[in-house]
Amino acid sequence: MEVILTVEHLRKHFSADPVLVDVSFQLRAGDKIGLVGPNGCGKTTLLNILAGREESEKGSIDKASGTSIGYLEQRPETASHRTVLEEAKRALAPLLEMQHEAEHLANQLAQTTDETELIRLAARYDRIHESLQRHDAYHLDHRIEKILHGVGFADDELTKPVVALSGGEMNRLSLAQLLLEEPDIMLLDEPSNHLDLLATEWLENFLHDTSAAVILVSHDRYFLDRVTNRTLELYHGTIDDYPGNFSKYTALKEERLNVQTRTYEKYIEEVEKAKEFIRRNHYGMKAAQAEDRRKKLERIMETPADPPRKIESPPMHFNKPSRTGDIVFRCEELSKGFTPGKPLFRDLTFDIERGQRWAILGPNGCGKTTLLRCLLNEIAPDAGKTVHGQGLKIGYFDQQLHVLDDSMQVVDAIRPVTKKIFEEPARRNLLGAFGLTGDQQLQTVASLSGGQRCRAALAKLSAEDANVLILDEPTNHLDLWARAALEKAVRDFEGTVLFISHDRYFVDRVADHLLIIQPDARFKTLEGNYSTFRHMVSKGLMADPFLTDAFSDRKAAGGVGKAMVSTIRQNQRRNHQEPDALKTDAKQRETKQKEVKQKETEKQKTKTEKSPTAQPFSAVKKHKEPLRKEEHWKNQQGKTGETVPLDGTKPKKEKKVRKFPFRKIHEIEEEIFARETQIMAWNEDLLRPEIARDGERTKAIHLEIKEEQDKIALLYEHWEEASELNW
Repeated sequence: MEVILTVEHLRKHFSADPVLVDVSFQLRAGDKIGLVGPNGCGKTTLLNILAGREESEKGSIDKASGTSIGYLEQRPETASHRTVLEEAKRALAPLLEMQHEAEHLANQLAQTTDETELIRLAARYDRIHESLQRHDAYHLDHRIEKILHGVGFADDELTKPVVALSGGEMNRLSLAQLLLEEPDIMLLDEPSNHLDLLATEWLENFLHDTSAAVILVSHDRYFLDRVTNRTLELYHGTIDDYPGNFSKYTALKEERLNVQTRTYEKYIEEVEKAKEFIRRNHYGMKAAQAEDRRKKLERIMETPADPPRKIESPPMHFNKPSRTGDIVFRCEELSKGFTPGKPLFRDLTFDIERGQRWAILGPNGCGKTTLLRCLLNEIAPDAGKTVHGQGLKIGYFDQQLHVLDDSMQVVDAIRPVTKKIFEEPARRNLLGAFGLTGDQQLQTVASLSGGQRCRAALAKLSAEDANVLILDEPTNHLDLWARAALEKAVRDFEGTVLFISHDRYFVDRVADHLLIIQPDARFKTLEGNYSTFRHMVSKGLMADPFLTDAFSDRKAAGGVGKAMVSTIRQNQRRNHQEPDALKTDAKQRETKQKEVKQKETEKQKTKTEKSPTAQPFSAVKKHKEPLRKEEHWKNQQGKTGETVPLDGTKPKKEKKVRKFPFRKIHEIEEEIFARETQIMAWNEDLLRPEIARDGERTKAIHLEIKEEQDKIALLYEHWEEASELNW
């Protein structure tokens, strides 16, 4: 593909240490790049330089002629009295001006009589008309509303003045403007912030389908996996380039890190051996050899091996929990609401057993946090009750981080009330395990960043030695490596976990049970993770609470909202398509079923034609005298080609022997469906990164699929036989 942007040797300082040391890469048309790196590594600085908002101290940026760049920053600032719709239209100002010019030219063409002027105006009109068609500019109103609805604006919010928007709404409006403009290169800094799940999935589909090149900074690993096809890692001021999405990057990163580690260790070993040889033999009989080694050592050290580019994840952990009862929480007919007649949830009944990890899924405002507070007995339910099991020590992480005292130093703020003896060195070590080191431990809680406060709250949770963890959005403000560390800590925790998270990747990796809000204010329980939930929704086996919420709140005039929901449903089905091999099997089965049905139809038609009673009444009436027995069978012989005995009797047909035992057709069809569903589940497992990296597990799944396909082939033969013989 054509290279549209070339970046070479960028360098940038803000203090004594450089943020960017030597950044170089190329961007090709259609690339979807994920820019990853730990907090503070310079990702936003690099985007600002690419967008022309900051200057680099060194290096160059060359873009292809006519290439446009659009930038979505984290905190846009716009003070305008225009409405949301009017502000969004400004992104399409060039096309709107072109439309007005086309209308003006059309009027001039209708009035001009000068032939030369007519030719000039017609040529200009044709060029503008072609450009408008190429940019689909004759459907701008529909396009604007579609994108505004896509990022989460309801119809009644389109007339809202921009000055009245919240920070999150302002972010969504800026995103809509950039998507409407659709420049050749999109620079996106955390675009999914402030979007609900429906809008996030819509944005994933939009970025996947757009022809524009994209450089994306995001902490949403699921979002990166769905959108990107290339990953740039920014670390220590330099760039490493990886093909593939985030999951592919993590696998390749591990392989590359192993090679770098071995190379660096070998280099260090050679240097140390050379130094030792020189030290021991510098003045002895081997002085000449030592001098030779010294010269070689100088040459080696002129081009030293780079140390491994290892981005350290904080070694988060939760202490080994004490044992609880087998049932940790029991909810019976639980209901709660704050508006009369509109419960958040009702008739909720479920058990959480020891060692299980439950995630609560649902759109914003559906009562997820309220349910947690009911379980903690912080608020009373309207009906029903909650029962706690034996021996519970609950640790609660609330998303507002109220567990920390802003006025205290971090090292003191994490001390739990239940521990009288918890010395400062132990607290410092614990904070270090959660990524807070050095002077950060002595700062006041109020001076910490959002990510640092989150780590401190998790450290305090670990210090409490809880055997039940209740976590409300624990991944907020954490970078990719901290999220991975928290995942591992929660998965290794031997106690019980109940959590809320909008991080789909976190839910996918951690949860083994789901509690899902449904449209009727009831919850549905599901054994599995986020992938299980999406599979059930895509197959129509479960309502999508996020889609239902969007349909009710964002219904647009004239059916635009319905069209948007329909489009999202189609995109969801597309994003959960079956693998190619499974599609081929399905097509073959469909073809086979059609052939069998066609044979049955032809057979029935033949029987109908053969049957005397099938003749029209008028035709039967013409036979005034019945045919003699011999003549009747001769006629039948002429039609069917059967050999008729001389006595005129009908030959006896041999009874067809069954190959399979008798079964009802619908039972066979149900078994086929169940086995095909199992194959689909296995094929989806093969797409999961952790299984794709496990060769033995992948091989075992392929064998299971092969065995199941063989059984399905036999079932289709059984179905054909049953269709013929089960009369």
